[in-house]
Amino acid sequence: MSISMTTSPATPAPPAAGAPRRKLPRWTASLALLVVVLLAWEFGVRFFEVPKFLLPPVSDVLLALGRGLAMPPLAKDGLWLHTFVTLSEIVLGFLAGSALGLLLAILIAEFDTVDVLSRPYIAAFQSLPKVAVAPIIVTWLGFGLGSKVAIVTLITFFPVLVTAIAGFKAIDPDRIDLMRSLSATRWQIFSKVKFPAALPYIFAGLDMAAAFSVVGAVVGEFVGAQAGLGVLILQREAQLDTAGSFAVFIVLSLVGVLFTALLRLLRNRLLAWMPADESQHAIST
Repeated sequence: MSISMTTSPATPAPPAAGAPRRKLPRWTASLALLVVVLLAWEFGVRFFEVPKFLLPPVSDVLLALGRGLAMPPLAKDGLWLHTFVTLSEIVLGFLAGSALGLLLAILIAEFDTVDVLSRPYIAAFQSLPKVAVAPIIVTWLGFGLGSKVAIVTLITFFPVLVTAIAGFKAIDPDRIDLMRSLSATRWQIFSKVKFPAALPYIFAGLDMAAAFSVVGAVVGEFVGAQAGLGVLILQREAQLDTAGSFAVFIVLSLVGVLFTALLRLLRNRLLAWMPADESQHAIST
């Protein structure tokens, strides 16, 4: 007698009661809101018959964006050349302004004499409208890359300076006293206690500086430049090409988003040792 044994395919076990459901990524809600806004924009403009030179439909903006990206990299009417010029101004100015702001913040935090001497000048210089100073800088340095880098440096300098000073001043004095009781040198106290504790504040300033750097580069190009996305905006506005101007706005927005995302990725890598609630508290204060 033969006994045949058949195995039925395994069925997945039902989820246990009270098991946490898989959450959707956070960016899905933002993406859904963007889709709704774009659809309302597209059909609202067509329904109310808004003139295209006032507000073009989304489809026209996407077509203008596609035409700009389809041109050769060195084409003066395309987006690639102007994006590279503006991105160079942003990166160079951001690095210079952030480095100078962080360096001065360290000197102010470490030496009381520098703090006393520089505070009035920093307050006076910070109160100056940077947009008003931009034409003077262009007059001094010309219409080339240097003037735009100087404007971006000036705009990104103060957010990093102010937040870094706040970070160095917010350190618990007991930590410093503990290091001194262990005969730690001034450099050891700074490198082991002050600088790591101030990193959340520094990155908060870098986030603001990243956004301001895009604005500074475009403002400098508005004042006077030979190439750049700001120049392209002025050219297309003179031609009443509003869709083309919006296409440039999209490129500028993408540059800002990618720049900020890279900074946040770097912040998460460097602050992996810090609890998330402590990091967020430091940034919010």
